[in-house]
Amino acid sequence: MKSSYRKLGEFIQQVDIRNRDLSVSRLLGVSISKSFIESIANTVGTDFSNYKVVHKGEFAYGPVTSRNGEKISVALLEEDECIISSSYIVFKIVTVEKLLPEYLMLWFRRPEFDRYARYKSHGSVREIFDWNELCDIDLPVPDIIEQRKVVEAYKIVKRRIELKRKINDNLEAALTAVFFDTFSSNKTTECSKLSELMTFGNGKTRPKTDGTIPVYGGNGVLSHTNQHNIENAILIGRVGAYCGSVYLEQGICWVSDNAIFAKSKVSKDEFFDYFLLKGLNLFNHHVGTGQQLLTQEILNNIDVAKFDIEQVETFNKKAKAVFETISTNQSEIVRIQELSDLLLSRLAG
Repeated sequence: MKSSYRKLGEFIQQVDIRNRDLSVSRLLGVSISKSFIESIANTVGTDFSNYKVVHKGEFAYGPVTSRNGEKISVALLEEDECIISSSYIVFKIVTVEKLLPEYLMLWFRRPEFDRYARYKSHGSVREIFDWNELCDIDLPVPDIIEQRKVVEAYKIVKRRIELKRKINDNLEAALTAVFFDTFSSNKTTECSKLSELMTFGNGKTRPKTDGTIPVYGGNGVLSHTNQHNIENAILIGRVGAYCGSVYLEQGICWVSDNAIFAKSKVSKDEFFDYFLLKGLNLFNHHVGTGQQLLTQEILNNIDVAKFDIEQVETFNKKAKAVFETISTNQSEIVRIQELSDLLLSRLAG
């Protein structure tokens, strides 16, 4: 298969269309998970006329790699047009009859591509993976029929993952409805502080070792390591735009210094506390404007209605049964993801 390797530069060209007439208003960014995401930047008073327009089927990548750890921000737009910051490089495939955009995106998803791009990045103040280096990449380009087969196989795997995630989302949504139906009828005027229901603690700097144990930051799982500093806990985003985000981890994990963990004082399970915290819209309790921040002191002093402990235990019992199904689905997602990773690894032949 090595004989089918070609330079990527033979197939791609830059696109530089600016939003001069302000006809496109949807602003996106590119994440290190290699997808377009809604921008969370403060855009009040921003002139969007110099932003770049990206059309469906085109790519964008961030050439500055020194801020992303070991991941390169690159994505294929599969939806309607959008605008992105002019700091991104936008490009397209010249002849899709020779190289499918979806096939190229699979190549970009390989960990080997990230390592290569970081190795080839250069610069003193900021490390850059420039356009010339991108064009100089060697990649296998099988015939278009084979490319379509690979892309379709990958899509089948991803659809299965999305189905399982949707089932889990629906199960959690149903539990949310049960939670509010159960506890919103509580007519008591008595209040208690969150500190009476749970304890809070700050996370610590992420270990530099790799492994299979999830590392939580403000925006959920950031990476994986081989160490843990908490088990069966609720994780809360502490700083930035995602402060106040709430996650439930039923196993062991590492809580980074961008998150706070919570443990129940009234039950051995954390389900009630998880739904309670999610319903409090914790972001609204942050301090700071330029850099939003939640602290243990803020959390400890939030007032909530007093709840009947028997009701809490009854809810936790119901929730535990549902989360066992969620956990089973999550385990299958992990196994399917491993199959996806295997498929990507075989692209190099």
